[in-house]
Amino acid sequence: MSGYSVIGRRLPKEDAISKATGEAKYTVDLSFKGMLWGKILRSKYPHAKILNIDTTKAERLPGVKAIITARDVPDIKYGYALRDQTIFAREKVRHLGEPVAAVAAIDEETAREALALIKVEYEELQAIFDPEEAMQPTAPLIHEGITTYETEYPFWKPIRGGNLCSANRVHVGDVEKGFKDSDFVFEDTFKTPMVYQSYLEPHCSVASFDSSGKVTVWASTAAPFYSQNRLSKILKIPMNKIRVIAPHVGGSHGGKSFDLNSPFCVLLSRKTNRPVKILLSREEDFIAGTPRHPCTIELKTGVKKDGRLVARHAKLVYDTGAYADWGPGLTAQGFSFAPGPYKIPNIKVEAFCVYTNNTVAGSFRGWGCPQPTFAYESQMDIIAAKLGMDPLELRLKNLQEKGDLMVIGQEIPSDGLKETLLKATKEADWKGKKKEKQIRRGIGMACMFYSSGYSSSSCFVKLNEDGTIGVSVGATDIGQGSTTALAQILAEELGVSLEDISMVTADTDTTPWDYGTIGSRCVYIVGNAVKTAAVDMKNQLFQMAAGMLEARVEDMEAKGGMVGVKGSPERAIPLVQLAILSRYVMGGPIIGRGSYMENVRPVDTEKVEGFLFNTFPALVYATQVAEVEVDAETGKVKVLNLTAAHDCGYAINPMSVEGQIEGGVSIGLGFALSEEVLLERGRITNPNFMQYKIFSALDMPKIDSLIVEVHEATGPFGAKGIGEPGLLPTAPAVANAIYDALGVRIKTLPITPDKVLKALKEKSGR
Repeated sequence: MSGYSVIGRRLPKEDAISKATGEAKYTVDLSFKGMLWGKILRSKYPHAKILNIDTTKAERLPGVKAIITARDVPDIKYGYALRDQTIFAREKVRHLGEPVAAVAAIDEETAREALALIKVEYEELQAIFDPEEAMQPTAPLIHEGITTYETEYPFWKPIRGGNLCSANRVHVGDVEKGFKDSDFVFEDTFKTPMVYQSYLEPHCSVASFDSSGKVTVWASTAAPFYSQNRLSKILKIPMNKIRVIAPHVGGSHGGKSFDLNSPFCVLLSRKTNRPVKILLSREEDFIAGTPRHPCTIELKTGVKKDGRLVARHAKLVYDTGAYADWGPGLTAQGFSFAPGPYKIPNIKVEAFCVYTNNTVAGSFRGWGCPQPTFAYESQMDIIAAKLGMDPLELRLKNLQEKGDLMVIGQEIPSDGLKETLLKATKEADWKGKKKEKQIRRGIGMACMFYSSGYSSSSCFVKLNEDGTIGVSVGATDIGQGSTTALAQILAEELGVSLEDISMVTADTDTTPWDYGTIGSRCVYIVGNAVKTAAVDMKNQLFQMAAGMLEARVEDMEAKGGMVGVKGSPERAIPLVQLAILSRYVMGGPIIGRGSYMENVRPVDTEKVEGFLFNTFPALVYATQVAEVEVDAETGKVKVLNLTAAHDCGYAINPMSVEGQIEGGVSIGLGFALSEEVLLERGRITNPNFMQYKIFSALDMPKIDSLIVEVHEATGPFGAKGIGEPGLLPTAPAVANAIYDALGVRIKTLPITPDKVLKALKEKSGR
């Protein structure tokens, strides 16, 4: 898009040099005088009554300064949607690794030794690990008081009971009649595993009280304001007595919406009157973190001979583990997108969020949607193969368009999917490669649609005396480059250079409120707040300069660090002059202020049952094409090329957009081929990067990142989110390519060599 001077440029991240040189400080790097080290004692059982906790031996250990258990903290339940969890286990533990005590000592070794001296007496209870079994009426109850738990959202009428934490249901049209009217009906079951976020910096936080009783928390968190609010509620500390700062954050991918260690650090710091730091080991982070929900997806689809989709019934069962966490919200999200981005007149969707005694599952990039996306995009290729159609043609025939309705009744606001389909398949030479079939090589595609934006944000902008600009936003840059993109938006709106802007971020005392770096919302939601604040400042400058230049306000422009009359470059005033005059002569310092709230689109509340966490102000689309080579002797799959076309509305910083796509693809490839948290009766058996296989740079294929720009009317300069969508189509594209190469369909992720060999053996009848 022409006419812009700052946005749309390929610029390096503003913190690139400090990170490359080691100057950037993360929470793990922080140390303070007199600082103690904290450690957390965790349950050895997945389900057990707590009969007694004896800390006397640990308290006598030299170097131990404090020990806390449930008896030392308020009995307050919390949760993102359902308030079902406490800081420490009370009366019983519900998963292996649940906190039962915490220690502060002079060093890590002493704290670790103290944990070994704490004696906990348990009475083991029957545990349940399969969500389908947990839904049976005879299953042991994990939460006896489930119907008494308060909800975080008063509008939510939860469907719950037994071990069912939350559920959603919707009917559109007449599904049974649709199946009867179909020429073909396809029924398939797909399974996706528990997957760990694999951020490089484990959970870490430091807490320190000052003489006034105010606590400062430095935390590896993507949402400092959410952390401040939660700490206030569960510890009964006023919010003005809590300051949360997010230094540089070493990745999140959804796993750091709330820092796991902060409550323990605050409690131990208050008890010892010294700073306390807790850094989880990688094994602890696996156990205590909140990985992606395992999910079983049953998909039944009716189709006409010409490929038109007639009816679809989707049933999704998410294993949320021992506590709800984000489960109800992401179940609702997956439920909303489960039918796929296709016109289907008759739809029934059921989604269930189920308690088990597994580790707590939570937020992970894609938020409930990678699971159904794998299912519906795999089944689209199953349908195409049966009908003898090109998978591309099948998708093009059924695409939703602008103005169509999602299953929840929300209107589709834009239709960028077709452009991504055409661009990706052209770049990958889809038709050419489908014709020149090679042995053991295959090509597959997958599409996706997803939400962008959630909640609200705010921004302050000040004009410094030398004409430079100071910006304050609450959003956390977790490595994705949001700080740079937000500065570009501001610079473009105010007509200044990027070098003239200084950003302060992610500090609950010095920056205005922001919900957090989740939900592909930074550029879209925070960007709108920044743009609004810039417009507010610009209007003040225009009023001031117009009076001085005897011009109309509507004829003013901000350009090149000047405010002047359009078309008359000689009639302009430098920002530095306006800054000085505003301070000492005219009206006072110029400060811009901006807030932005998502503009939600209505849903059909008459048809939708259960919790709807959010409606979607903007939708993003993508198509990916994967080319694979499979070794039929070993079952090993090698991804040779991956073409990814993503609609981001407008690329504020194309280089960052490409980086987000490539990062998403790397996670998607792990989801497809190698990543799975292995559980044996609730115990994680591969809690490290030696056994848990993430994709490294050496494993990555050639990626062609293609930016599609379908203008989003509600986004800043037409932009919308790109953070999460990168991984959504990857796994089904790879699965479809494997089918193209071998003629075997694998419906359970990850697609490991043993599954490939088993499928080949079954195909050959051996």
